[in-house]
Amino acid sequence: MIPLRPSLLRRPREALVCSQCLVRSRPVRHDAIRGFLSSSKRRTGTANSQSPSVLHETYFSANRLYDRSNSKGGLLSSLASSNAKSNSTASSPPTDPTATGLDSSATPSAAIAPQATPEELPHRRRKRLKEQNNASSKADGCLPLDASAQLSNFSSALPTTSLRRKLAAYLALTKPRLSFLIVLTTTSAYGMYPISSLLTLDPAMTPLPTLSTSTLTFIYLTAGTFLSCCSANTLNMMFEPKYDALMSRTRNRPLVRGLVSRRGALLFAIGTAVTGLSLLYIGTNPTTTALSAANIFLYAFVYTPLKRIHVINTWVGAVVGGIPPLMGWVAAAGQIATIGHDTWRDMLFSENSIGGWLLGGILFAWQFPHFNALSHLIRDEYKAAGYRMLCWVNPARNGRVALRYAVLMFPLSFGLWWVNVVGHGFLVGSTVANGWLVREAYRFWQHQGANGTARGLFWASIWQLPILLVGGLVTKKGLWDGVWRNLFGHPEDEEDDFLYYEDEEEEGETAKPAETTTTRPTSRTSVLSTV
Repeated sequence: MIPLRPSLLRRPREALVCSQCLVRSRPVRHDAIRGFLSSSKRRTGTANSQSPSVLHETYFSANRLYDRSNSKGGLLSSLASSNAKSNSTASSPPTDPTATGLDSSATPSAAIAPQATPEELPHRRRKRLKEQNNASSKADGCLPLDASAQLSNFSSALPTTSLRRKLAAYLALTKPRLSFLIVLTTTSAYGMYPISSLLTLDPAMTPLPTLSTSTLTFIYLTAGTFLSCCSANTLNMMFEPKYDALMSRTRNRPLVRGLVSRRGALLFAIGTAVTGLSLLYIGTNPTTTALSAANIFLYAFVYTPLKRIHVINTWVGAVVGGIPPLMGWVAAAGQIATIGHDTWRDMLFSENSIGGWLLGGILFAWQFPHFNALSHLIRDEYKAAGYRMLCWVNPARNGRVALRYAVLMFPLSFGLWWVNVVGHGFLVGSTVANGWLVREAYRFWQHQGANGTARGLFWASIWQLPILLVGGLVTKKGLWDGVWRNLFGHPEDEEDDFLYYEDEEEEGETAKPAETTTTRPTSRTSVLSTV
């Protein structure tokens, strides 16, 4: 056992405090602390019957009493005096404070400490604050910060001369998450185009493009679509900064906070539009480029000002969301289009364009349950900013429209299977995803967005769309035929091979006499007969 230092024995008031409080309040050597913890009897100098009074519940609190104590001794004096007072009242009459080794200045603290309410324990305080944050996040009108707001906060924290500050601010103008979603819908439609099946049906069509050609087209489509989205989103922010400042969802945008000037935003919008449209024109076809230019015009110059005029703006915005899948479909169709069949009418209104219109219809219908739920959560802010939205103009119709277009997802998904774009597995996956969306939309309509139904529909729409798009890519028609044959050993159709070789033999037979007649013409009659 380590002997106690005499200096500790001469300080009985410090024996009434736990070791953590002692270490925090006064610098003590480590060997003194070990001796202080070695023996409770020698440390307190009291009987076992009085030991429970030493282990007071305030010793294990947050020790906020130390900060509020105005006495000379601080926490040590207040705790020591309160313990001395409780012991003296239980066993003996009151004595002079100087007789117990306590300062007279600790008397006010001793009178206040027993009457103070017990402090909240740290872990309970953390739990309470966490529950309050969760409850506030579930309340209406509270949405997580979008990518633009996060990038704006990151940019504002950097030095004004930093290049990263400018890059983050300009990237915030593009609405990265929305742009990524649009690129996802475009490339998904591009990947679902059934090139192989069309080549099988029409042997006169051009051969399937090589891997390098299709990959290059995919890169042009992705980059051009993203830059076009950047231009449209930048113009949208540039036209309404004073209205964005009135809403918590948009008040952190870079133009509102002054991170980017209006002149800089305009030059950025023009530059991204010219670059994006040029990439689409060079890498895809003029029809895809025209669709992208029309989308920029609709979003920036029709949808944006219409938000303050009429609720029809939601339908215009849904058209803007339905064009990108059609762009991806037309870009894929342009790779196998023959001369004379590559006009915009053939690309958009032929029999082979039905799949692209169905994918565009899915995105058009998806906009309503998604946006109607989102707008309901911040309907008061939309009203204060002067935006004409169904969420506050006609709340009952807002729920009906969301439910109506959620139900429309079923026939549109079924149509993709009907036109042989996807396989049977897509019916199962799409039915589950669409059923989930319809269920949340029905609850949203039934409760008029209350009881958390608006938030439930919002998150259901966030997950339902990627399930449909990825499911369509995975279950693309003819994608797993080769894998199925390799696994189960089904031979390929011999009839197709026989017809293929027969056509080659016929072509060889007709080509051989023609070759002999041109190289060795015997007479006019033989040449005419061969021809």
